[in-house]
Amino acid sequence: MDSALWLIVAVVLVLVVAGFAAVLLVRVFQARKLLVDADVPLQPKALFWVAVVYTISPVDLIPDPVYLDDIGVLLVALRALHAAAARSGAGPRRSPAGPEASISDPVKAPLR
Repeated sequence: MDSALWLIVAVVLVLVVAGFAAVLLVRVFQARKLLVDADVPLQPKALFWVAVVYTISPVDLIPDPVYLDDIGVLLVALRALHAAAARSGAGPRRSPAGPEASISDPVKAPLR
């Protein structure tokens, strides 16, 4: 394989990892609400913070240039946090009539 093909493969790999990192960053910022919610147990919150510390620490289990293990650890911690929030009933609150009901629409709005 010539150097142009290796360059293309490297650029594609960097773009894919950057895409995953962007999605992960959005999910981390969305997790802020769950971290301050009293209904979510302490263990998933602690796991999340350990994963954040591991991600920013210079120590790696798998030394690699694209941070695959860091992203994986953070994804597992976020999944555990969201699963614990779902089990405890925390997270986004929805109205009993469903997400399509709104206050501005009196036909679909739930009775109080």
